[in-house]
Amino acid sequence: MDNIDKQIISMLQQNARTPLKVLAEKVFLSSPAVSARIRQLENDGVIMGYHAELDPTKLGCHITAFINIAMDAIKKLEFYSFITNCPNVIECNSITGDYSMLVKVAFPTTFELDIFVGELQRFGNTQTTIVFSTPIKNRGINVESEALTPKNAEKYLSGKHK
Repeated sequence: MDNIDKQIISMLQQNARTPLKVLAEKVFLSSPAVSARIRQLENDGVIMGYHAELDPTKLGCHITAFINIAMDAIKKLEFYSFITNCPNVIECNSITGDYSMLVKVAFPTTFELDIFVGELQRFGNTQTTIVFSTPIKNRGINVESEALTPKNAEKYLSGKHK
């Protein structure tokens, strides 16, 4: 993946509906060349799909929460089968630490969230954190900047990386 691919990825993360012509103009290539690069990024599994970003509150889901679940490994298959079919689950991650799973959910009310957490407790102990606000939304991966390392951390802390 070269710098042109990274520029294309960055633009598509900002707006996956950006026309090929616009992408091509920004990276100084022809539309067919950009199309071929996108197709290769898709074939390589770098670009996994294109999605609409939705506002949960406009869909009636005013409560977003993260639920940690500590469960025995023996329950994971049953849990995966259950969680896959839960429409209010936005994301589920298998994690390290005191908990086994981290589940992000959206519900209309805390009452419905409470019922769902009760269902999850058959798999293990839970800890629920309700989101008040999200100052940084999912913004994708910045493929064009250097990674934060101990060596360059001072630059990021001082704001000189911009």
